Amino acid sequence: MTTYRIHPIVMGTKIFDKGMMTYQHDYGKQYVIPIYCWYLEGGDRKILVDTGEMSPIISDDRQEAIGGRIHTFEEGLERWGLKPEDIDLVIHTHLHNDHCENDYKCCNARFMVHRRELERIHDPHPLDFRYLEDYIEDVEENGQIEVVDSDVRAAEGIRLIHTPVHTEGGLSVAVDTDRGLAIITGFCVIRENFFPPASVRAMEMEVIPPGTLVNSYRAYDIMLEIKKRADILIPLHEPGFAGVETI
Repeated sequence: MTTYRIHPIVMGTKIFDKGMMTYQHDYGKQYVIPIYCWYLEGGDRKILVDTGEMSPIISDDRQEAIGGRIHTFEEGLERWGLKPEDIDLVIHTHLHNDHCENDYKCCNARFMVHRRELERIHDPHPLDFRYLEDYIEDVEENGQIEVVDSDVRAAEGIRLIHTPVHTEGGLSVAVDTDRGLAIITGFCVIRENFFPPASVRAMEMEVIPPGTLVNSYRAYDIMLEIKKRADILIPLHEPGFAGVETI
């Protein structure tokens, strides 16, 4: 059985209203989230989940806010002895720009993307400005994209779960580790979304959907299922991983 070590690499940040993370809660509070690229170390291939921002803002105040260092794509990979051309497989949680801006640098990689994401990036709804097709044109023209329609195995010990929470084609990534099943969520949340404060639990809510979502009721149910399945839960933008080398 192949198991993996999961390395979070911060490749950008966003500063915005916390309500963008927590549906119907904490509006009006400034919040800083890290944007990650996840290196899955194990097996015979070099595998990433997402590729982060192309030109991240690297400043002391942002690094202090998330509790960890911010890297460029090349610098982040170099920490693990890698170069962009070494990457064999990139799994995309979704295709919002901050998750795919460095795709073109992975010239030898195969990219696994859900069909609905590919459709949306070429024909986005006016409400969703985060889809910018420029960032995937190179890998698409090069025939590097493998389209996913349902739950599939990406590699031995790695399975993709269709989770249309934040976007219609969101893919959560289930990874076998020596500590159990880790799931990197295919939707933009923090730890608080899965473990709400007492004031939210008092309203009989077990999870908080993300502030940007497709369907709030379905999002809630999918999140409960992911929480139940995971031994190690990895919310996609949780700041608590920014200072961690290995989960």
